[in-house]
Amino acid sequence: MDASMNTVAVIGLGTMGTGIAEVLARAGREVIGIDISQAAATRAVTALEASTARAVRRERLTEEERRGTLARFRTFTDLQAAADADLVIEVVPESYEIKQRIVRELDAVVRPETIIATGTNALSVTRLAAESARPERVLGLHFFNPAPAMKLVEVVSSVLTAPAAVAAVTDLAYALGKEPVAVGDRPGFVADGLLFGYLNQAAAMYEAKYASREDIDAAMKLGCGLPMGPLALLDLIGVDTARTVLDAMYAESHDRLHAPAPILKQLSEAGLTGRKSGRGFYTYAEPGSTEVVRDALTPLEDERRTPGRAVRAVGVAGSGTMASGIAEVFAKAGYDVVLAARSEEKALAAKSRIGRSLSRSVEKGRLTAESAAETLERITPAGTYEAFADVDLALEAVAEDLEVKRQLFAALDKICKPGAILATTTSSLPVVACARATSRPRDVIGMHFFNPAPAMKLVEVVRTVLTSDEVHATVREVCTAVRKHPVDCGDRAGFIVNALLFPYLNNAIKMVQEHYATLDDIDAAMKLGGGYPMGPFELLDVVGLDVSLAIEKVLHREFRDPGLAPAPLLEHLVAAGCLGRKTGRGFREYARR
Repeated sequence: MDASMNTVAVIGLGTMGTGIAEVLARAGREVIGIDISQAAATRAVTALEASTARAVRRERLTEEERRGTLARFRTFTDLQAAADADLVIEVVPESYEIKQRIVRELDAVVRPETIIATGTNALSVTRLAAESARPERVLGLHFFNPAPAMKLVEVVSSVLTAPAAVAAVTDLAYALGKEPVAVGDRPGFVADGLLFGYLNQAAAMYEAKYASREDIDAAMKLGCGLPMGPLALLDLIGVDTARTVLDAMYAESHDRLHAPAPILKQLSEAGLTGRKSGRGFYTYAEPGSTEVVRDALTPLEDERRTPGRAVRAVGVAGSGTMASGIAEVFAKAGYDVVLAARSEEKALAAKSRIGRSLSRSVEKGRLTAESAAETLERITPAGTYEAFADVDLALEAVAEDLEVKRQLFAALDKICKPGAILATTTSSLPVVACARATSRPRDVIGMHFFNPAPAMKLVEVVRTVLTSDEVHATVREVCTAVRKHPVDCGDRAGFIVNALLFPYLNNAIKMVQEHYATLDDIDAAMKLGGGYPMGPFELLDVVGLDVSLAIEKVLHREFRDPGLAPAPLLEHLVAAGCLGRKTGRGFREYARR
């Protein structure tokens, strides 16, 4: 054990401070817990007793280790208790006044070689360090909540921080079993710098009544594999905390994406700060509870909707991965499917792709050989769209080119029978432009499936100002019938998922472009600190940099926000032909297959 970091004082014994104290004590450090409130100190001890007892029951800790952990944690209400600490970590409220006072008082308490770490995620570490008589020993140490479970720790240097102090704290983080990421001093650092802009946009999207809170959260969980939807996450973090962080970020960046959405101010000032108050974007059983309860905004499960039309036969236009995936989804659900492409050869190739997909499902035990054969039998390949004459629902999954789609919709308008619904799977183009290419705009709607369609549960149901209630109801019923989760959204660029996802990806690129952090550190920060299944650069290379750039351009054109302009680095890589995994090089290089 590094003797120079054997004794650590934690100032502020709220949820985060208590969690950090547990991490330190379980790792063998002597922990001095300090809080001006004796009640808070008592709660911290009780919380540590409960969490270590759970660890013993789950066989993650022995009873002897538990007793040792509890013995190493002592609590006090006086800052003088930090006198013997080798490291002091303050986790008090996000206020310059409070934190600056603590830093100044610690100068008179701790030894000259003691390192002082601030746990801020929104305030300037440099500004706090400047309050100390020894600013070279002051840095940022940003743990993530819950501290015992989350692996990421951001080690934040100011221009005044001594490299030896950074090295000592980084070594400690490794010794605690954490993954430290070195970052410079700017509000939000890496993880929160990317996360809070995304959360702010989600709040603004909800405030604009573009989509319901339930649909926004479901879309990001099911469409991006996130552990929690953005509005539920804001409630967990605290609406007031989010507003403070965003205020600090906007003060530095002046980027409209960081300007706190007005609803955050309204909720904060009304005391509706999320789980801790019992109400925020959602309503909870009681303050501090995780149980969401019904309120006036909760949709009724048995809500009467306009009855939909009968759908028995489905036409899918296209021969690529998305088209074949959607055809497989409908055939598995028992629909007769016509899979039409520009040539019979392409249609047969698409059906063969489906056959291989079904065979893999059989090999993995997800499907019986009999069911796979029946599914494939329901799919009829066709080399002309004339085969859609009798379908009840025609979906196009052709190239993401508005003129190509408009020409196809004009053709389908003439081919499909009266009452047939025409749907586009576009992810970024205006659905109404496809509708206006037909004589039946009321029958046109967006059904944005996610790739791979057989695996991804989300479908964004995009109604235009012309779409009829009956068509909307039909498509929602169909989504449920094929075991997908429909979310409603209006006809604007990006819908829910891409409108929230791609600005976040673009901001990650800007961080690299500005030499603030490395690709690896940013990817690690978002996976370890945000629970994301992939880091932003891993995801960009999978999606394709050309596809990402096209979506960024559409969003920028639609919303006219300078903050949405594609990062120049992304444009340069696309111009150089570095498009991601498909070309062997994007933000990273890949082995050629």
